[in-house]
Amino acid sequence: MSYDDVSARLDTLTSWHADWTGLRVAVLGLSVTGFSVADTLAELGADVLVLSEQAAEEYAGLLPVIGAKLWTGPLNTVPQVLIDFAPELVVASPGFAPQHPLIEWTLGNRIALWGDVELAWRIRDKVVRPDGTPADWVLITGTNGKTTTTRLTASMLVAGGLRAAPVGNIGTPVLDAVRDPGGFDVLVVELSSHQLWYLGLQSGQEPVSPHAAVCLNLADDHLEWHGSFEAYRRAKAHVYDHTRVACVYNKSEVATREMVEDAEVTDGARAIGFDLGVPGPSDLGLVDGILVDRAFLEDRHTSALELTTVEELREQGLAAPHMVANILAAAALARSLDVTQAAIRDALREFRLDPHRIEVVAVVGGVTWVDDSKATNPHAAASSLAAFPGAVWIVGGLLKGVDISDLVAVRGSTAKAAIVIGLDREHVLAAFARHAPGVPVFEVDAAETEGVMARVVELAVGVARDGDVVLLAPAAASFDQFASYADRGTRFAAAVREQLGRGTGGSDNDIDPHPTGDLTG
Repeated sequence: MSYDDVSARLDTLTSWHADWTGLRVAVLGLSVTGFSVADTLAELGADVLVLSEQAAEEYAGLLPVIGAKLWTGPLNTVPQVLIDFAPELVVASPGFAPQHPLIEWTLGNRIALWGDVELAWRIRDKVVRPDGTPADWVLITGTNGKTTTTRLTASMLVAGGLRAAPVGNIGTPVLDAVRDPGGFDVLVVELSSHQLWYLGLQSGQEPVSPHAAVCLNLADDHLEWHGSFEAYRRAKAHVYDHTRVACVYNKSEVATREMVEDAEVTDGARAIGFDLGVPGPSDLGLVDGILVDRAFLEDRHTSALELTTVEELREQGLAAPHMVANILAAAALARSLDVTQAAIRDALREFRLDPHRIEVVAVVGGVTWVDDSKATNPHAAASSLAAFPGAVWIVGGLLKGVDISDLVAVRGSTAKAAIVIGLDREHVLAAFARHAPGVPVFEVDAAETEGVMARVVELAVGVARDGDVVLLAPAAASFDQFASYADRGTRFAAAVREQLGRGTGGSDNDIDPHPTGDLTG
């Protein structure tokens, strides 16, 4: 079949009920996302070949059952099996970067390249609502706050009586949700910059067109994947493509406003701003400690709708400034789907942060120990340090090509002390020497994972005093020494409880955990 014939056929594949039979599809990667892609395509009747450097037994064993083929081996060069298979379509897991040999081979041979999100959009009509239409989509991205805002938005929608689910980069593949026989009214889709890069390649008859979308913020991250900050920014900007109703953006970040201004959206889509200032018409913001909506009410030029108060959020441990911003963004998305202010307030009263997000793990002898291991880049760590000024800061890990100097100069210089961990320690130590020479710096050179956090706590106990905060906000990825950011945070909390519980600065009775405590004032 010629290139034009294949392209024409792919243009017809915009429904679950289209004829996908026999379409040759190579699926790159066999993780949670890769398996959901293979499973979906096999169910549609496509001829599926999965390629993976290694495959978990739980997935590898299921591929023959669903009728898909598996090839495992090195993927640093294009394997002959892929060339012989001659795919008409390649669907890649988000971990495959633009410069990966298989991606370059696919594009160089003019083979259609999709991510899981485009496939999910095309077959979203498998399960429809009572009126015969598929679920609406709400897209959420940003350097930081994506997962929390996705959970917040879904919670607000559910409180408003809608069947909604948080999916995508948050952990549940969007393909699993669109095939769920129970169906949904709204899918709240968290998207990474990797997924958005693939979405930017989309072509054909029916591009992804969300009801509403937001880019929460933008800062250096994943530069090793994208190659440059500008490429990273371009990928993030795709979140607004073809938005139908509400393009929500962060008024305090020029980049997100420019994304909306430059976006190709559907006629009638509105720009909805949010920040921590007094909102104008078509914005959400703060007035005297009250979170208000001036975007989704008829008389928005002269009045505002109260959503909740900072004082109420403080009682829930949600009053840190970056959390308030996330709540305003989520409320804007929910309000675009007609969720009432009462439902939003109800959702917030029940909401709890995930572990490892500004989580207070213990208060011992007047010292508060905070796990924000999810702060995996400088932008996220800056928010934590702003919430806990003067903290004993635990920093370092895998920097992913990002320069930490500005963070150290602006926020690190106010730390009481810094405890530096990770394999990229020399960059962090150099930044402190150059930009914050007055801050005491301690280096943890433990090579083994088991010893890192034990040494961190020993050093922190020697520095922290009554009223201080010890803050794990690494500003770096965890994979150099830990299995994940969750593993890093869990080990930190365990070391705190073990060492302080056995008398290093306290006793078992001194430990007072406050998992939802808010210390920002």
